Amino acid sequence: MTFSLDQFRLDGKVAVVTGAGGRGNSIGRAYAMGLAQAGATVVVADLNGEGAQAVAAEITERGGRALGLQVDVADEGSALAMGAAAKDAFGGVDILINNAALMVDISYDNCETVSLDAWNRALAVNLTGALLCARAVIPSMRARGGGRIVNQTSGGAFPATGLYGISKLALVGLTTSLAKQLGKDGITCNAIAPGNVMSDAGKMLVPDDPPLSASST
Repeated sequence: MTFSLDQFRLDGKVAVVTGAGGRGNSIGRAYAMGLAQAGATVVVADLNGEGAQAVAAEITERGGRALGLQVDVADEGSALAMGAAAKDAFGGVDILINNAALMVDISYDNCETVSLDAWNRALAVNLTGALLCARAVIPSMRARGGGRIVNQTSGGAFPATGLYGISKLALVGLTTSLAKQLGKDGITCNAIAPGNVMSDAGKMLVPDDPPLSASST
């Protein structure tokens, strides 16, 4: 069975993708480009404002509609400003991809030794950030008759063996709570838990030329 984007159209929909300003090979950029290819208008949000604007410019150069914003998902005011900017520019939000997270720049100390500063920062970005961004767009989704929230968890949460996995497992809990609470409003909330991918960040966590990445012969 073959799949075509003609079977998956998002014309007229507005999508917000956090952590989408990575240049080159990144999951966030792939989300943004894929949604745009399917016809959605995309708000590209990232702490790296220049990166967000660059990805948005790439979308518009290809004939799509996009807006690049500098956003700190762990800051409530910044998240709310993102939601307001999306509403002002495009009328509202239909889709939220909570992709922004700390992965490489995170402590891999065990629970006994990890500093509280590192612990709090990881949860602020990887968990609270998803909550703040959801809160920023839920009113708009309700006004538009429903919406879709997708939280990027990780295969590293199963089992959670360190701070990163703990933060991502907690995000699963947030996902199920939001799904139960928002379903009555026509807003679904789901989670995706990929394993390590060959993004620029993912490559930093594996040896050069890992044997499992080789094509089978």
